[in-house]
Amino acid sequence: MDRLEAMSILVAVVESGSLSAAGRKLGIPLPTVSRKLSDLEAHVKTRLLNRSTRKLALTDAGAAYLAACKRILEEVRHAERTASGEQLSPRGDLVVTAPIAFGRLHVLPAVNDFLRNYPDISVRLVFSDRNVDLIDDQVDLAVRIGVLRDSSMVSTRVASVRHVVCASPAYLASHGTPKTPDELATHVCISFDALASSSAWNFAHTSSRSERAVPIRSRLSVNTAEAAIDAAVAGVGLTRILSYQAALAVAQGKLKIVLAKFEPESLPVSLLHLGQSRLPLKTRALFDVLASHLRQRATKANLLMR
Repeated sequence: MDRLEAMSILVAVVESGSLSAAGRKLGIPLPTVSRKLSDLEAHVKTRLLNRSTRKLALTDAGAAYLAACKRILEEVRHAERTASGEQLSPRGDLVVTAPIAFGRLHVLPAVNDFLRNYPDISVRLVFSDRNVDLIDDQVDLAVRIGVLRDSSMVSTRVASVRHVVCASPAYLASHGTPKTPDELATHVCISFDALASSSAWNFAHTSSRSERAVPIRSRLSVNTAEAAIDAAVAGVGLTRILSYQAALAVAQGKLKIVLAKFEPESLPVSLLHLGQSRLPLKTRALFDVLASHLRQRATKANLLMR
């Protein structure tokens, strides 16, 4: 059995979504594709794919094996290019995921610059506020906000964002500016479900790094940061969102940040990729551009990151 060929077929099947589509892509008859996959599973002594008449799904072992196959095949391609003396130039397709608002505001501009400088690379951006699985969804790079769980992924911290409480100047002029979190009990609050509960917000103790939950009076609860911002700008009350979400409204003078000295610890912004010994050239190129872009914004925009 030609294991490299079998690995290539497995990758093509998963990326194409079916054995027949992979066969058409590779120019191989469907029975041959099926036989070579069966031979590969027999060789590794485990099932890699669960097959039905409607769809394919990687097993846990298959997901890990697929990631290894991609690394091995990329190493082979790299070795062939080096041996032939070919001028190495990043090329191919990349998949990148990021949170929706952060991705639109800060990842997309970096990718736009990247595409202008690397004409042989295409990028698919997947913006989602859920944590997309890098293996199952075949993602090359991910931008994550928050403390990361232990995993086999390699992460690089590039910046951080803050939890901020803000309100419109008109609301603060009418109701007063809270000087401590406990004063929120007398204010109207707008809660953003994805970030905190509608009954309490967390703040840091000024004398320690620990946090405490402070009860709030939420008269409006919303499920998007944009809605929370719009309501706060309209003067409904105070809201608590992430600093990059509030940045534009604050810069335009539509919102003011309060209780800054009570903010809890900032959340890290990290770039993640699969734990490969050497990133493919195309992935390394985009990783470097994204890391540089986000770090530059961290130094220029105190409101966004610190």
